[in-house]
Amino acid sequence: MPLTMDPAAQVLTLPKISAENLNFFYGGFQALKDITVHVPENRVTAFIGPSGCGKSTFLRCLNRMNDLIDGTRIEGRVTLDGQDLYGPNVDPVELRKEVGMVFQKPNPFPMSIFDNIAYGPRIHGVRDKVKLAEIVENSLRRAALWDEVKDKLKQSGLQLSGGQQQRLCIARTMAVDPKIILMDEPCSALDPIATSKIEDLIFELKRDYTIIIVTHNMQQAQRASDFTAFFMMGELVEFSATQSIFLYPQKKKTEDYISGRFG
Repeated sequence: MPLTMDPAAQVLTLPKISAENLNFFYGGFQALKDITVHVPENRVTAFIGPSGCGKSTFLRCLNRMNDLIDGTRIEGRVTLDGQDLYGPNVDPVELRKEVGMVFQKPNPFPMSIFDNIAYGPRIHGVRDKVKLAEIVENSLRRAALWDEVKDKLKQSGLQLSGGQQQRLCIARTMAVDPKIILMDEPCSALDPIATSKIEDLIFELKRDYTIIIVTHNMQQAQRASDFTAFFMMGELVEFSATQSIFLYPQKKKTEDYISGRFG
């Protein structure tokens, strides 16, 4: 199994999720071309690149969200802890419990704050009220939201501010105990203060989760991630420790992009 050097910790880290020779097609259009990458465990990995470069498409390959789109096709392998996620015995619904996703725009369910968090555990068979209350409180605490909502758990999640809604969605993802949290532009709809809270939360969560974040904001990638993958026109151009990518890029395309020459 390949190892990735984490220069900040000066240790070799095992990959949690990997893609090998991955090609992805929307009908006759090839959106991803021969992607091979190994995402380290308990680290934050950022995917950067210009619009339409394939980074969000690749993110959705990691929990089979693209299965929901007609006419798509994938080649190659994606593995989680060595298991082929596209194998015949893998249930995509169960997979999305292990590889949760937070979307670009906060999307609370039209129900109470409590029920937003309890929804996933209930779907997966948790019925005990005490256990559900523990999961809800723990998830909201880990999302740094508990103190703000503990007295209004019966209120609709839609009544929260945008930043609070996004933290609610992160808490909802954590409630089913995933191994990986995927975040697709999680701060693009938020103001700078809410963005800062989400970034602080991401930093805290990597102790317990492997996190992958798609972002157009290169400053955010620098602040929030340990590793960065640069995509362009469906190809993975470069993948390295974030500091190396931004200070010592190995490819001219990477240097041109992060210096603002294109994109």
